[in-house]
Amino acid sequence: MERTAFIFPGQGSQYVGMAKDLYENNVKVQKQIDEAEDLLDFPLKDICFEGPEKLLTQSQYTQPAIFVHSAIVDTLVKQKGLYPEAVAGHSLGEYSALYSAGVLNFEDALNLVKIRGALMQEAGEENPGTMAAIIGLDSEKVVNLCNIASSVGIVKPANFNSPGQIVISGSVQGVERAMMLAKEAGARIVKKLPVSGAFHSPLMEGALGGLVDALENAPFDNPEVPVYTNVNAEPETNPEKLRLLAQKGLLSPVRWEDIIKNMVKNGIHKSFELGPGKVLCGLNKRIDQEFECQSFDTQSDLEKLN
Repeated sequence: MERTAFIFPGQGSQYVGMAKDLYENNVKVQKQIDEAEDLLDFPLKDICFEGPEKLLTQSQYTQPAIFVHSAIVDTLVKQKGLYPEAVAGHSLGEYSALYSAGVLNFEDALNLVKIRGALMQEAGEENPGTMAAIIGLDSEKVVNLCNIASSVGIVKPANFNSPGQIVISGSVQGVERAMMLAKEAGARIVKKLPVSGAFHSPLMEGALGGLVDALENAPFDNPEVPVYTNVNAEPETNPEKLRLLAQKGLLSPVRWEDIIKNMVKNGIHKSFELGPGKVLCGLNKRIDQEFECQSFDTQSDLEKLN
């Protein structure tokens, strides 16, 4: 039997209307989303189901919205008898992965995501920055470009997503200089991203203290399956190490390409992307064409499992 991983999306996968059909079709989902809304103290359903998009893209709303959607799909898929041999999540998605693996319960994970989203939104307002995708250059070249561009402002690789697709993050001046250098170096696409801060860069340092405190106070249990983490792309099973890596993950780049390569090396050849969108399935195809990926987002996706 094929070994399977559950993978969970991060910020950028949200869309207006997310989880609405799941809510309308399942009493247990209604209960879980209503409970989440009580814990969050903001109108989660309205923001997810109706938007506006501008509100949904603010980190303090986006991150809990994506986590709740992913956690619900994880529960529904497991109810149909599907279980993973390993889990991983892209940036914020690592918290969904920790929940799926049984490291964190729903309430603790949601509380951490709520704190993380609010702190990152705040850090983004205090130290405005931006992010850009660079497509068509290798990682070594992008690292070099960032080093050169950092003479005018902070800029670093934030996500090593797939071969030739790297996201950079930092101050507006640093990112814009790196974008210019990337175009000159022959990048196929150089595109600024609609984000509320310079994620996975030193400009997020203001969020670190509060997140470390929250993580220290959250009970981390032994995972039921290995969690491949963003920071080192390795399968981890030690709860204290997972806690430490979640702290480091705020400022460190996401090593998604290495995560998938390591899964394949360890005999995992199939994944299910659980939550909004299909971003990770797209990345996985570019990392390894043989690596199967199926996304479960909507009610109709889940009905295919019957």
